[in-house]
Amino acid sequence: MVLQRDRPLPVWGWCQPGGQATVRLGPVQATARAGHDGRWQTTLPPQPAAGPLTLTVQAGAEAIQIEDVWLGEVWLASGQSNMEMKVNACRDAAREIDGATHAGIRVFTTARVIALAPQQRVGGRWEVCTPATVGAFTAAGYFFARELHRELGVAVGIIDSSWGGTVAEAWTSRAGLLGHPAHRGFIDRLDRLLGPEGQNERDAFAKVLADWQAAIPQDAGNQGEADGWHRPSTDDSTWKTMDLPTGWQVAGCDISGVFWFRRTVEIPASWAGRELEVRVGACDKRDYTYYDGRFLGSLGQEDSPDAWRTPRVYRISGADVKAGPRVIAVRVFSNIYQGGMIGPRDAMWVAPVDAAPEERLAIDGAWRYRIEQNFGKVESAPPPAMYGPTNPNTPTVLFNAMIAPMIPYALKGFLWYQGESNASRPVEYRTLFPNLIHDWRRVFGQGDLAFYWVQLANYMGIREQPSESNWAVLREAQRLALDLLPQAGMAVIIDIGEAGDIHPKNKQDVGRRLAGCALAYDYGHASAVGSSPLPRRATCGDGGSILVRFKEVAGGLTVRGDGPLRGFALAGADRVFHWADAALEGTDAVRLRCGAVPAPHWIRYAWADNPVCNLAGGSGLPASPFEAAIPCGDWLAETES
Repeated sequence: MVLQRDRPLPVWGWCQPGGQATVRLGPVQATARAGHDGRWQTTLPPQPAAGPLTLTVQAGAEAIQIEDVWLGEVWLASGQSNMEMKVNACRDAAREIDGATHAGIRVFTTARVIALAPQQRVGGRWEVCTPATVGAFTAAGYFFARELHRELGVAVGIIDSSWGGTVAEAWTSRAGLLGHPAHRGFIDRLDRLLGPEGQNERDAFAKVLADWQAAIPQDAGNQGEADGWHRPSTDDSTWKTMDLPTGWQVAGCDISGVFWFRRTVEIPASWAGRELEVRVGACDKRDYTYYDGRFLGSLGQEDSPDAWRTPRVYRISGADVKAGPRVIAVRVFSNIYQGGMIGPRDAMWVAPVDAAPEERLAIDGAWRYRIEQNFGKVESAPPPAMYGPTNPNTPTVLFNAMIAPMIPYALKGFLWYQGESNASRPVEYRTLFPNLIHDWRRVFGQGDLAFYWVQLANYMGIREQPSESNWAVLREAQRLALDLLPQAGMAVIIDIGEAGDIHPKNKQDVGRRLAGCALAYDYGHASAVGSSPLPRRATCGDGGSILVRFKEVAGGLTVRGDGPLRGFALAGADRVFHWADAALEGTDAVRLRCGAVPAPHWIRYAWADNPVCNLAGGSGLPASPFEAAIPCGDWLAETES
């Protein structure tokens, strides 16, 4: 494990009620006496970076030793699927995994569980970073840790407590929600639904859910296997061809259903008798994977809510590996929405488990396919889940189960990558998000711990004209939090999203930009850039022009790529926005003009789900999207003084 250097180190556990526990770490020790419930807690004094050490805890005749303990930097990484997204699903996954031998990086991945009351324990374990373990690490957290480890030369620990598709209020404590007038309603509704007066609503929801489950198509059984579609001897010459990875609706098969995919690989003679690894990428929603007629395994939504985006990895014993042409067959079941073998490409290959990367046989590209079951185009969404003990979006339940057990572990700070699931209520996020940050700092009791978050990436289709966008409003809520909180920072990633994927695969730059915040603000690295350009003030000029000044420009504003500066829009009092002509002025300002808006009252930059924008600082970091009134900014304070 990794413990936080240079800070008091709380250590806690359980023994016989009234018993005394003694904790030793290197040259220091501390004692504590257990309460009536058997829980004890003590605090070791601050220590500098060191390791490997042994942490020993003794209570009576029982002793526990934890080896390979290092003092370094510890960060708690949380949020939803983009924080949860693993290294094995990110860009250049194979190359990253092969090079991930970093004994000084350790990750604790928290079990995904929920609870209606705060818990004291949670499942999980520390893992040392190796090519065998890193694939299952949080990608954003790992790439953040890698940057810190390189720059600081000390051990870095990441506590990954994340869950895809979750809302901010689920990560906030009961006291935190009750303590803010705008958010008490979450608790009021929760108490009502779970109490006696909520029985009728619970019954009604159970009926709606049962009706939906009865209405959506079910798997009629594996007829393809019965017909031998998994066998090498099956003639698939009449099957159609699909380039994988992709979703089959994207490829033109606009249905839900069950598809079979087949591909032949030539196993070299040198591989015969060696244990083989078969990676077919992620399969939406359940796969049944076969090699040379042998069933390898299956993963679906019933096994894991993230099965649809989890790359499949299967192994074949050496005794079953023979040279020559061998058939890989994958049956994919998806009864609602899209389905398919969705990759990524570099997660689709076959090789011996100990093979070098250059030996791998890539299996992306052309596959034969045949439809076993055609459900038509099923777009029947499940009913919105109601609050309760099985819904991870119930207020407080993720805090209770996945944050509370960590308290009061000594930390350097927090990393947060969330917001997509709150985008339908973006204005609310202006208070909900800062309230979460205050709440976590309060419960950990270590002062204003650093809190760095990732602003929402660009996503969905590009619009030709200025328009409204909930994603833009939520990005603005994230930006405005910078003005409300000390020791806070934001990684802007408006340039590295993907229009067709809510989970952009470039997590390397996400980690680097978060690390830039920490290196600049926590570790005092003069060369680190901790912020993208942010708007400072906007003032009216001659002839209806607007001058926007920026801060955090890192040597001067620049325009990325060829062509004019793009992404700015102006509006009058009617708030109807029109594209503006924009040009750099000096090192920190942009001059705007728009003939359709002679008297501008409002300015927007990069205000869209997927904006076309190209303003950056001297470091190359993209400017943050924003909306502001005109005039606005710190000039008001200067004038008043």
